[in-house]
Amino acid sequence: MNSQSKKILSIGIKVAVLGLAFWFIFQKLSNNQNIDNFVSLLYKLSLSDVYIVMSSIVLLMFLNWFIEALKWKYLVRGLEKISTWKAVESVFCGLTWAVFTPNRIGEFGGRVFFLSPRKRIMGVIAMSVGAIGKLVVTNVLGSLALFCFILRFANLNPFVNFGLGLLILLYCSLFILFYFNIQWLYGLLKKVNFLRRWKRFLIIFSRYKYADMVRILIYSLSRYLIFTIQYFLIIHFLVPEIKTFDMVMILFVFYFIQSSLPSLDMLDIGVRASVATYFFAFVTTQEIAIMAAIAAIWMINLIIPAIFGSIFVLKLNFFGHSTN
Repeated sequence: MNSQSKKILSIGIKVAVLGLAFWFIFQKLSNNQNIDNFVSLLYKLSLSDVYIVMSSIVLLMFLNWFIEALKWKYLVRGLEKISTWKAVESVFCGLTWAVFTPNRIGEFGGRVFFLSPRKRIMGVIAMSVGAIGKLVVTNVLGSLALFCFILRFANLNPFVNFGLGLLILLYCSLFILFYFNIQWLYGLLKKVNFLRRWKRFLIIFSRYKYADMVRILIYSLSRYLIFTIQYFLIIHFLVPEIKTFDMVMILFVFYFIQSSLPSLDMLDIGVRASVATYFFAFVTTQEIAIMAAIAAIWMINLIIPAIFGSIFVLKLNFFGHSTN
């Protein structure tokens, strides 16, 4: 393929990505009852309080994705040196790709195209290490919160509770053990016949040492806590009678359940709201407020960054380095 054909194809891909992203965003925002409910609730509250809460949540959104950019920069530092700003660009660009792809798989492509062509496959593997870190935090804290939820609301036999507690401790221990020995994954994968040809890429898993995994876990935990603060601010604002411990416990369970479900960012807001309202129904009857809060955080954390990231899609060069 000559350079002119590559240029035309690159432009075509960019136009397709932007077109799909904005079409999905328009479709979802123009027909979302939860967003409408949220706006209606805000009109009933103090304008100054609304401004303070919403501004805080938006600022936390930028902090959240900035930390993710730092994590991404750290993950690929052994592959290619990128600036902090370039890491930020790639993270937001990835979010634009993520909104119309199942399980946000497009986020991988949106990021790694900011790397040089020969580093992109290894970049995908590096990004998967970061995803595993996020998974550990979500599953460990989520399963512990679920156990607390069961103890409080399920009223099971004490022996059942004891057995369930042991299973959850074993589950968390195995997750943590695997995470801090992620090089085992390389040993397992290279034994699979059809994956042996990718051995030179899979070896990336063996390059992350204990100190690296601790730092990646800290990044992931920081983002997890920021998400929780965002949800806490909006839910406490709309439904102040919910106790802090109950809210945090249910939020951790919500993240845990949500992470286990296949999703499409632009289409799963209804699923998210349904899961959240089921668990929050144990502590409040304000179903509409909970659904509105979930929709608001979804819009702030995914829709706004996806729109912002569309600027950086234009900088991609699919057949070489991204333009600066």
